[in-house]
Parts: sequence; structure tokens; C-alpha cells
Amino acid sequence: MFGKGSAFPGRIALKLDKNILKKIVKNYKVVLVTGTNGKTTTTGIIYNILKTSGKHVITNDTGANMKSGIVTLFARNYKVFKHIKEGYAVIEVDEAYSRKITEDISPAIFIITNVFRDQTDRYGEANVTRDLIFEAIANTPDSTVVLNGDDIMMNDIKLPNKKVYFGFAVNPSDDMENENDDEGIFCDNCNTKYKYNFKVFSRLGDYYCENCDSKRPDLNYRVEEINELLHNHSSIIINGESINSNQSGLYNIYNIVCAFACASELDIDIEDIKNGIQSYQSRFGRQEIINIDDKEVEMILVKNPAGCNEAINKVALDDDTIDLGFLLNDNTGDGTDISWIWDVNFEKFKDVEYANFLIGGTRLYDMGIRLKVSGLDQEKLVLCDTYDKVLDTIKNSGNNKLYLLVTYSAMMEFRKFLYNNKYVRSIW
Repeated sequence: MFGKGSAFPGRIALKLDKNILKKIVKNYKVVLVTGTNGKTTTTGIIYNILKTSGKHVITNDTGANMKSGIVTLFARNYKVFKHIKEGYAVIEVDEAYSRKITEDISPAIFIITNVFRDQTDRYGEANVTRDLIFEAIANTPDSTVVLNGDDIMMNDIKLPNKKVYFGFAVNPSDDMENENDDEGIFCDNCNTKYKYNFKVFSRLGDYYCENCDSKRPDLNYRVEEINELLHNHSSIIINGESINSNQSGLYNIYNIVCAFACASELDIDIEDIKNGIQSYQSRFGRQEIINIDDKEVEMILVKNPAGCNEAINKVALDDDTIDLGFLLNDNTGDGTDISWIWDVNFEKFKDVEYANFLIGGTRLYDMGIRLKVSGLDQEKLVLCDTYDKVLDTIKNSGNNKLYLLVTYSAMMEFRKFLYNNKYVRSIW
């Protein structure tokens, strides 16, 4: 009756027993994954590693990352797993709801991918999001916390938990003038602007304060080399191990090293870790590739300046002539404040060989103005006020590849539209 992505059963279960989650998680070793960017991909890679290693594992791959959706997941698998001595659950959790989840679940591993300004109508500034997550960790002092060491927001966490840090030990670029250069880069101790030995992107990197002893923590899991970074592949060295992945972009390398750190802390065999990373296939909307009449459409979820800039950098790795697209919505799931598009480096698209740039979504005209201001060729902009027009534009393109950047609700709406038109096999 209810689809795979429905949280309705969980809502009913919670009305019948508000403590049900505590009861149905007992046979699981739980990994909680939260943060602004990379939650879904990191969750998926960890799940794939554990599955590759032969573990009994479940995950909320539908994106239902609030309490009712998480209860639904455990309840759906209760009969299957209740006789298993130890199962694993890799759970993506919404940043604001993470403290509610840790009231009922004490995870073995608690992961924070990063914290950026996102959905300002809901969270405000990034430090508000960070503090909400820290409150969640305070509920579970026995959990190992896996943190992005390159993220200033993770500096100097005063909690009793075992802390494990991942990040870059190698400079991936000579560019020290990254986008969003002033977002959250002031020392919490003395309010001095941080300096960098190198940046990875935005404010992530090897930082230090000249005025006090604040600096990036020592990394337990390190990206030591980047051997290859293409639009559809990456090859890196983590702690001396060669890792290959079909995920591309520096932001996905963070997801990979984070998953590597988590699996290592769970004592998973290194070959299973490597095979699980290499065999992972992108989930819906996260570099998912959809075939539309022999056109390859790569859908990339974007929701804030830092993530969008890195998506643009990933697209820029493609040397072929392509098409571009952006579907911008301002629904609740996207964040109703879309001013963040003015902090994105759309100007970089001027260096990309593209034939058309289709624009859609509830705020397509705002996006059109933003791209016009960025200096992109107005003759190449195609305004699409319906998904039928988006589809027709794709089908009539002379190019075989389109990179389609989408906000969350636009992704869900367009995938449902494609499902109804038989271009995808399932909505989820």
C-alpha cells in the first residue's frame, strides 16, 4: 500500500509506541551519517562496503532521514533481522533531527561529513547547524565520532567521545582564492582570520591561526595522492592504499575517504573496503545517469554555494561539447531562500564547451537573471516552464551528454515525471 520511500508506517508506529525505535535497534551496530553535503553518497558507499564484506546491513536509501522514516526502515526489517546476532544499519539523518535520533540510538559510529551554510530559512548560519549536531553527539558519549578534519567547524570539539579525523594531506590545487572565501574562516578562540597551507575547496583545507595555537587536527585517514581526477573517475591514495572509484570531483573524494575511515574503524577488511568503494553506483540524483532517447543525462543534486561550486568544477572536467541545465525550486525541501545562487561561481561555465543551457523549476526566471549576470551567452539559454519542455529540449539536443543540476524537490519532481514517461524504472 505504501511505497518504498513512505515514512507513514513509522508515524503510525510512533503514535502506538513512542519508544519503539529503542526496541527495534537492539540487534544492530549503527552508523549515523549527518552533515550538510555528502550524506547520501557517504551513506551509500559505507553500505556498499559492508554489503561487499558479507555483513547483514540495511540503510535508508530512499532519503527518509527523519525519525518516522528511520522507524519505518527498522520496522520493515524487524522480522528478517531479529534472529541475527549482529546486523549493521547505515543511517543518513537530517542535521536538525540528529539529536532526536540519538535519544533512542547510540551508534557505534557517528559521522559528520561537513557543515556549510544551507537552507538559511531553516538553520540560519552554519554554526547553528553545527551546534545542533554537537547536541546529538552529547547524547551518545560512547560513539566514535568521525569528523572532517579539514572543516574549521569541526575544530576543538569538547566532547568525551573518541574522535577520528579524515581529510587531505595533499594539495589538490594551486588556487588559494576559493569561492566563498570568507564563510566561517575565523578562529573560534581569538576571532583571527585563519591562514591556510592549502585549500581543497571553499573553506576546507589545512588551516591554522597565526594568533593562537588553533590549527587543523592531525588526520587519522589521509588522502595522500590524487593520481587521476576525471569527470567520470578518480584514482587516489588513502593511507597508502590505492583506491579507484567511478565518483568524481573533490567533494566526492571527501565522501570516499570518510567512508574509508568509517569502515576501517569497524575493522572491515581492506580489500572489501576497496572493492566496496570501486563498485558503488551513484544513487538517485547524485551523479545518477539517466538515458533519454540515447542522451546521457547526469543529474547532480545541489543545494548551497559550496556544493554547487564543486558540482560546476566536476562538470568542467569534461572536455567534450555538452549541454547544461539547472532546475531551481524554492519549496520547503530546497529551502525557500534562494539567494545562495548569487554566491555560486556560474562564471566558470564560460570555460566549458556547451551548446545549450536549459533552465527550469519554480524559480527559473531568477536563475535566468543569475546566468545573464554571470556573462553566459543569452542565445544559449533555454527557458523551460514545464517538465515537458525540459524533456523536449533534451530529446532535441544535438549533443549526447547533459549535466543537469537540480535542487531537491526539482529532482524528485523530475524523476517522477521521467518515471511516468518510462525513462526510469522507479521513483526511488
